[in-house]
Amino acid sequence: MPRPKFLPLRVDGRVQTVAQRIGETYSATAMVVSSSENIRYLTGFTGSAGVLICRQDDSVLVTDGRYTEQAHAQIRDSGADVRIVEARTAAATLEAVASELTLNALCVCEASDLSVETHARYVAALNTELLPAVGVVEELRRTKTEAEIERMAFAAETADKALSDVRDLLVRSMSEPVTERDVRDELEYRMRRHGADGPSYETIVATGHNAAKPHHRPTEQLLREGDSVVIDVGGLVDGYHSDMTRTYLLGAVDPVLQTMFDVVSESQSQGVAAVRAGVLPSEIDRICREWITEAGFGPEFVHGTGHGVGLQIHESPWLRAQSNEPLRDGEVVTVEPGVYRVGLGGVRIEDLLLVRAAGSTTLTHTPKDSLCLQSQQTI
Repeated sequence: MPRPKFLPLRVDGRVQTVAQRIGETYSATAMVVSSSENIRYLTGFTGSAGVLICRQDDSVLVTDGRYTEQAHAQIRDSGADVRIVEARTAAATLEAVASELTLNALCVCEASDLSVETHARYVAALNTELLPAVGVVEELRRTKTEAEIERMAFAAETADKALSDVRDLLVRSMSEPVTERDVRDELEYRMRRHGADGPSYETIVATGHNAAKPHHRPTEQLLREGDSVVIDVGGLVDGYHSDMTRTYLLGAVDPVLQTMFDVVSESQSQGVAAVRAGVLPSEIDRICREWITEAGFGPEFVHGTGHGVGLQIHESPWLRAQSNEPLRDGEVVTVEPGVYRVGLGGVRIEDLLLVRAAGSTTLTHTPKDSLCLQSQQTI
């Protein structure tokens, strides 16, 4: 399926913004960026090998011969003000980075990405400090541009369409063998057919006792009447992710499982209604968690309520009890409460939301309030 025409992913000025922030926060003259997602965000470069040096003037991307031409083309298209240096081995990359950094000047690196071993090698080559910096680029990535939002909305649309396509497979599971892997494989094939580059993450299809495992990996377990089936699915478009979970009850189920579904559904609805710019993530977590706790399932809600989504499937902000920085206009987050009872099954319902000043815009549109019944009723 052809994709819509998206706005270009321009990155003008982002490298300079990083350089300014590390100067103000750390009194540093340069930052060594090693995270592939952060390099992509700052330069548009999508290769798997690269190190970026961010400075106010003359920033440099070091990559190897496999990606030199690609780097030139992508950086030209993105508008990044970055010079490209080719280094064909790991040793040459280290030497190139060291030669580009000013000796005895304070530099910083990404604390969450650079390994201890690589950090030690850089320090030895530089004969100077390389201080860890936290969240410098990730902070910028929180607020999405319209070009990023377009891609995430389309990624969500491919997942919606794929899940709609497989509803007949879920219905057929009531009368013929259908496994978790069957559903997973069909979903991922259908997302690609609808325009996604592939799945956003390992698609989760969990039924029966497996549904009590929040991040279960699909197996040959059959879908059977009387069980819940949790489907967690997202598409990937130009590096940008979507995320959605739906739970279906297959035919007549244990009354406790039905209650779990009803409780999680109401909890999720209340959480979604609370999302808007200025609200604390901890408040959304409290709203969802309180409803589930009051219904008697508190200990079985075993994860956070949501998270940011973008170039990574899990990124800032985090919707959990400890998160007390307000949501911002333009962030994309999930709301995904769940209840998991060992020996019975699980229920999780999740939407992807664009945060706005007056509320939120839901990017995932698959219905949540109907069940997959033996009568062939539409889910």
